[in-house]
Amino acid sequence: MKKNSFILISILIFILGLAGCGSNSTSSTVEKGNDIKQEIVANLAGEPYTLDPAFASDTTSYWVIDNLYEGLYRYDKKGNIVEGVASKVDVSKDGKTYTFTIRDGLKWSNGDDLTANDFEFAWKRVLDPKTAAYDPSSFYYIKGAEEYNTGKGSIESVGIKAIDSKTLVIQLKTPIEFFPKVLLGQAFLPVDKKVVESNKDWAAEAQTIVTNGAYKLSSWKHNNELTIEKSNAYWDQKNITINKVRFKMVADATTEYQMFKSNELDLVKNLQPEAIEQEKNSKEFVNSKQFSVYTYSFNLNEKPFTNSKIRRAFAEAIDREAITKNISKGGEEAAYGYVPFGVKSPSGKDFRDEAKKYYKFDKEEAKKLLSEGLKEEGWSKLPEVTLKYNSEANHKKIAEALQEMFKENLGVKVKLENQEWKTYIDTFKQKNFQLARMGWGGDFLDPYPVLNLYSKNSSSNFTNWSNPKFDKLLEQSLIEQNEEKRFELLHQAEAVLMEDMPIIPIYFSSQNSLVKKNIKGIRFDPLNNPDFRFAKVTE
Repeated sequence: MKKNSFILISILIFILGLAGCGSNSTSSTVEKGNDIKQEIVANLAGEPYTLDPAFASDTTSYWVIDNLYEGLYRYDKKGNIVEGVASKVDVSKDGKTYTFTIRDGLKWSNGDDLTANDFEFAWKRVLDPKTAAYDPSSFYYIKGAEEYNTGKGSIESVGIKAIDSKTLVIQLKTPIEFFPKVLLGQAFLPVDKKVVESNKDWAAEAQTIVTNGAYKLSSWKHNNELTIEKSNAYWDQKNITINKVRFKMVADATTEYQMFKSNELDLVKNLQPEAIEQEKNSKEFVNSKQFSVYTYSFNLNEKPFTNSKIRRAFAEAIDREAITKNISKGGEEAAYGYVPFGVKSPSGKDFRDEAKKYYKFDKEEAKKLLSEGLKEEGWSKLPEVTLKYNSEANHKKIAEALQEMFKENLGVKVKLENQEWKTYIDTFKQKNFQLARMGWGGDFLDPYPVLNLYSKNSSSNFTNWSNPKFDKLLEQSLIEQNEEKRFELLHQAEAVLMEDMPIIPIYFSSQNSLVKKNIKGIRFDPLNNPDFRFAKVTE
């Protein structure tokens, strides 16, 4: 989850001044003879919400979690999906049964043996209704999982079984061609049963957390800095080239940029718009497309957004081109649908290019829809509206731009309310909002996981919206084996979503980063945070 008024001149002047300043020290390249420390300093922009995979929901937490844990599959240095904890995978002829063989000699960071039982425990822990985990619905492909999670079935009926310490057997409800990609989700990561059951706060401190990934958590100064170091317990440690990563927690983008220029940071994941023009020709600049969409969510249980015409009025009052050109300025594309660019359909075209534009920027139409919605509800004036957003990065400028657009194009005064990230996540999950900023990305390059975020049973649907036709289309797409027909069903599902409009897509994201020239091999991916496991610090 974790993803970003027009008064830019003074900030830009400040940043231009920074370009000429700098220290001769470096944050990562310290030489002793011919040795160079393989260490990187990056910035999380805030405190992780949690480092327990069962409850994580945001990209800030995921960036750390993905380095601390490893699942049955992982990404290699080229971004290919390969076996991780699993050494072998067997799939039955009917495609419904997966049998995973766990690698020999695997250990947790505390020395405990890692077994197939840890996966069974971790997955059933997420599904247990008492756990109240973030994303149990991602397991609903598995036989009996939805029934158990929703209180309609028993744990014994769930198709997750460690038949011995080395063998995990998974039974699906129906063949799912992309199931290995599903298993890359953070909810499918293992946890050490003994540790979890002995301490409810096991993941809250560096001294108590136990992990199985390429790195271990060596220190955690809350709201300040977090450090991970290569784990001696990791089975493939010899191929992990970066030994240590220090994550700062600086929320202010201008300060983050200044720290990079003064060599206090080696990596800026999301460069502030004011600096993109200055840095775009630099050898340190990296632009990468993201399979994600920047949105605002309506709460359909909160007036005035109980009315679909009023929701659409707000959507059509937004000049998305102005936002991408004047505020974000990083190669983002205005969103006139929900599924991002990046999915190739059976026709050879991008899924996005096959669909029409579902709405447009139209002030007169927006005013007309608002008037009609008010009349339908019997309201003489619009109930007060508060727009909520999180403080970090560029979100404030976009929220202020929307506030001005709603005032100018709809004649509506909207109040703004902001919170720091960890508090904001709780506010959003508790559905304590009328209109709130959020960004969503797919777990893999396919329209299904993006659209499924808004199905009735999705753990990520915080809008209080549901539509039986939408849910039925998604269910049909899941069992459809003909790819052309499957994509057509997904197009139909998106059309239903955009007709009801429980969310406002703003733009399809692009990541603009800075990486020090002496660091080679950081992998940027449309689905994930920057991957530095196989990078190298040079002179």
